[in-house]
Amino acid sequence: MFATNGILTLTTDFGTQDGYVAAMKGVMLGINPDLKLVDVSHDVAPHDIMEGAFVLRNVAEAFPNGTVHLAVVDPGVGSNRKAIAMKYRNQLFVGPDNGLFSLLLTGNAAEQVVELDQPRFWRDTKVSSTFHGRDIFAPIAARLASGLSLSSAGTPITEMKSLHWALPISDEQGIQGWVVHIDRFGNCITNIDSNHFESHQRGRLFKCYAGSSIITSNSETYSDAEPGEATVLFNSQDNLEIAIHKGSASSMLDIRKGAPVNILFMDEKT
Repeated sequence: MFATNGILTLTTDFGTQDGYVAAMKGVMLGINPDLKLVDVSHDVAPHDIMEGAFVLRNVAEAFPNGTVHLAVVDPGVGSNRKAIAMKYRNQLFVGPDNGLFSLLLTGNAAEQVVELDQPRFWRDTKVSSTFHGRDIFAPIAARLASGLSLSSAGTPITEMKSLHWALPISDEQGIQGWVVHIDRFGNCITNIDSNHFESHQRGRLFKCYAGSSIITSNSETYSDAEPGEATVLFNSQDNLEIAIHKGSASSMLDIRKGAPVNILFMDEKT
C-alpha cells in the first residue's frame, strides 16, 4: 500500500511577485496545516515546459518515498489538456498533461496515472479557466499528501503527452550537442552525458566550441580552473557543463539556451 510522508514540493513558472504561489500554498494549508511544503523553484522561465521538466527530474530522486510533487508550468491552462496525477518510483506527481513529466520518466511508464476529473476534490466546482494551479492541482496535491488514494482522485488513463529532448549527434570526429539549461551561476548545461562523451573520446584530447570560445581545459571541479578561466566538466547530473570559475559562462562566452556545442576530438591521447 502506498503511504505518503506529508512532504509536498512545488515547481512552477509563477515567480513570487504576483501571489500565485502563496494562493496555492494557502489552499493546501487550509486542507492540511501540517503539510511540509518545499519550494523547488518558481523561477522556471514562463511557459517553458522542458525547463520545468529538467528541474523536476533533477530534484525528485533526492526526496524520500511518499513525497508528493506538484509541478505547474501550464501554458495550456483552460484548454482541453488533461489535469493528471501519477505514481512513479514510490512518489506522486501532480500537474498538467503537457510533457512536464517526460524527462522524469525517461521513456519508462508510470506505475499509475489518473485524470483529475473528480470535482469533489477540487477547491470548488467552479474553476478559474486561468488558475488550475490554485483550483485543481493544489487541492488534489494536498489531499494526496494527506492520504487520499490516487485511484480515488481521478479516472485511470493509459496515455500521457510526451516531449522529447534532442539527443547529441556523434561521429568519429566529434559530438554536436546543445545547451539545455543555464543555471543562476551562468553555467551552461548540455545534453551530452559522460557515458556518451567517453565512449566517443576514447582517451583523445578535444576542443569544445561554444558561443564565442574554443575551450580546451577540462576539470573535475570549478576551482581546478583559474578564476575567469573557461572549462568543461561533468556536473552532479552527469551532464557536460561549460563553466567559468567565479564567472558566468553564459555572459562571458555569449552562450544562450539552445546554442550548439561542438566537441572535436584530436589525434593526440590524453
